[in-house]
Amino acid sequence: MDKYIWLIPLLPLVGFVINGFGRNTLPKSLIGFIGCFTVFLSFALSVGIFLQINSSGVPINVSLFDWFSVGYFKVQFAFLVDQLSALMLLIITGVGFLIHLYSVGYMHNDEGYGKFFSYLNLFVFFMLLLVLGSNYLIMFIGWEGVGLCSYLLIGFWFTNPDYADAAKKAFIMNRIGDLGFIIGIFIIISVFGSVTFEDIFPKAAGMHTSQVPFTLITMLLFVGAVGKSAQIPLFTWLPDAMAGPTPVSALIHAATMVTAGVYMVARSNILFTMAPATMTVIAVIGLATAVFAALIALTQTDIKKVLAYSTVSQLGYMFLGLGVGAYTGAFFHVLTHAFFKALLFLGAGSVIHAMSNEQDMRKMGGLKGKLPVTFITMLIGTLAISGIPPFAGFFSKDEILAHAFAHSTTMYVIGVITAMFTSFYMFRMLYLTFYGKFRGTSEQEHHLHESPPSMTIPLIVLAILSIVGGFIGVPESLGGHHWLEHFLAPVFQQSAALLPSAHLSSSTEITLMVASVGGAVLALIYAYVKYIKNAHVPVPDTEERPELVSLSYHKFYIDEIYDWLIRKPLDALSIFFYKVVDLLVIDGFINGLGKGSVKTSKSLRLLQTGNVGFYIFMMVLGIIAILVYSVFSLVKI
Repeated sequence: MDKYIWLIPLLPLVGFVINGFGRNTLPKSLIGFIGCFTVFLSFALSVGIFLQINSSGVPINVSLFDWFSVGYFKVQFAFLVDQLSALMLLIITGVGFLIHLYSVGYMHNDEGYGKFFSYLNLFVFFMLLLVLGSNYLIMFIGWEGVGLCSYLLIGFWFTNPDYADAAKKAFIMNRIGDLGFIIGIFIIISVFGSVTFEDIFPKAAGMHTSQVPFTLITMLLFVGAVGKSAQIPLFTWLPDAMAGPTPVSALIHAATMVTAGVYMVARSNILFTMAPATMTVIAVIGLATAVFAALIALTQTDIKKVLAYSTVSQLGYMFLGLGVGAYTGAFFHVLTHAFFKALLFLGAGSVIHAMSNEQDMRKMGGLKGKLPVTFITMLIGTLAISGIPPFAGFFSKDEILAHAFAHSTTMYVIGVITAMFTSFYMFRMLYLTFYGKFRGTSEQEHHLHESPPSMTIPLIVLAILSIVGGFIGVPESLGGHHWLEHFLAPVFQQSAALLPSAHLSSSTEITLMVASVGGAVLALIYAYVKYIKNAHVPVPDTEERPELVSLSYHKFYIDEIYDWLIRKPLDALSIFFYKVVDLLVIDGFINGLGKGSVKTSKSLRLLQTGNVGFYIFMMVLGIIAILVYSVFSLVKI
């Protein structure tokens, strides 16, 4: 299979080219087929590569060509497939294919159908490039590529100014993080003389922290991860990314772009392990993001906004895992999150489709009987993300919390409280959407219907994965062998040798599981009492809310604070530079030269009279002046 690896990213790129050029001429059926089939072929090849890696355990390194060389510094365009990237390939192409298939039904009536599929294909191409690259430069190409595609997809309906602004916001905030990432790459080049993983990581493992600025390198790399994976303070772009079509939300928020930062840290694990200060910063920021986003999600009324802040919170969990050294646990959560979050977003899209594009949960209710497949699958996704056993999210979240407990009891307690918030706001979303009486218009109620098979089949597949996906990481305390930990061991073995052991007794692990599951169950019961038994519905925007609820509902005014602290001062500075520096100084100087030349030329022009006698007179004066100058020069000598 080695010789076919290059086809995995190439096939979606071919789909992008065909659908891009044929977007206005090809029939929609053919566009949808090309978009889906190219990604499916990549998935089939990824399965073959995964099986090869699983059986041999030997990473595959394929060099395509010599990219460039500058003196001693040489870079090859090469792909590396090991246990980590093999799993990422399955996630990107597998979940990506289901999202493409879902889009066939969801976007069928959109006039930009062909353009949409071309963008989706291009997004998958860049994401595959990101995880396949054997060095930081190829990773960075994919990194920037998914940033570009997210801009195109978030602003797909760009005629709406708010959607266009959301796309620009995502693009700009990602550039802030990307600056840190690329500076980190430059420092890696100066220290290690290479950008290739196989050159850097073995050297790093054998170096002392006094020899290499590991903290500086990893802090800069983490800045890139903060932007791409929406951590504090660069998280506000992700909820606004809901402006894009729902399949875009699923693609960006579930399995691909936002997990790129987690993948990059996991790939560079030895560098981060050698920088304990950075690990602490990652854990603290991850935990703070998880709590803060969960607090905001508690009161949101837009179904997609709830899921968006849920994504930010779950990404915080992943970074908490990375920060406490639970690299396998963090990646395990990437895997399970891809299943249940893609399911929840696509399920939300099915609800929005049935509700004639309505996203406000206050205008829903009673949809359980009208959308049975959507309801059952979203119930499974809600159970999974809430950490209820035996669904997928339980196993991955429990592993992160167990490592957090071994690292810090305080972190564990905060993590459990956040898990309770997660359970509450997810079941709140489920109850407001599917239970009680229908609160929409009679016209909406008349048009309620289950989504077509092209949309429900991906939901069913993802629901099955959300049920069984966690069994690849059953801990020994529950009688399992944690296949995923053993599979990924070669990727993290250098870090495992340096990190302190986080092993807990079976009784302690089970106690921690009972505590976290108990908290989640209590939260869902409270949500049931409030939203089903008491039939509470969030108040309209015109009514006042309690102060804390209002703070949460308005997202703690973070956007307004950024606007006041950053945007307005920059706007004022730009106005100053425009009116003073640009108009008065620069333009004044340039325009002054021009005006001076014009005035001088007007004066000198008066000397040109056209009178021959005057010219002879001036010539004689000139000769006399030259003679006088010559005489005085001779006298001085």
